[in-house]
Amino acid sequence: MDAFILAAGRGERLRPLTDTLPKPLIPAGGSTLIEIRIRALAAAGITHIVVNHAHLGKQIIQRLGDGNRYGVRISYSDESSGALGTGGGIIKALPLLQSDPFLVVNSDIWTDYPFANLPSTLSGLAHLVLVDNPTHNRNGDFCLRDDRVGKLDDCEGRRVTFTGIGVYRRALFTDRTPSTLPLAPLLIAACDRNLVSGEYHAGVWIDIGTPERLQTLNNLLAEQETD
Repeated sequence: MDAFILAAGRGERLRPLTDTLPKPLIPAGGSTLIEIRIRALAAAGITHIVVNHAHLGKQIIQRLGDGNRYGVRISYSDESSGALGTGGGIIKALPLLQSDPFLVVNSDIWTDYPFANLPSTLSGLAHLVLVDNPTHNRNGDFCLRDDRVGKLDDCEGRRVTFTGIGVYRRALFTDRTPSTLPLAPLLIAACDRNLVSGEYHAGVWIDIGTPERLQTLNNLLAEQETD
């Protein structure tokens, strides 16, 4: 299964650090956010990764190269003329992705989720990894009941937060052209048709969206080094 790493975000809340450094290249535990993600995917047996880029994207290409030193092959989806959002970015990258389904993961998260556990086939259109709601997203994003993902309206299951880890079939993006587009409306439409499955991850997940959360990650990685 191919993987697509979302790496085109501007990282406004991490300025001024991201004024001169693309968010995926922020240092963490002796590496960078995106390299941590690439190594985790490689360890799970994924050999082809597509990375999109926009803000200071040349730095990402220079750092990662063709992926050989990580044991993978990296292709790039160029959004330097303007980031397209999660949905638009995936649609633009579809010609580079060779598998169906394929994995999409945010570059600005840290997790101990075992990527090898993700399903390689789907009966629906999407499969999401979900966690308990953090303090910065108390209401959650979706409703999880057994293995089915639904909208928060009239939720009869667990209110959960989307980790930014998902497996998608190409059919989710049928008849869509590359344009600025969030992913959420496509997932919600699929939920309405009961075509989204999900799983709850009880382990560690950090969204590196603020300096405080970046410090939380660095503290965690430092603790792991001393264990």
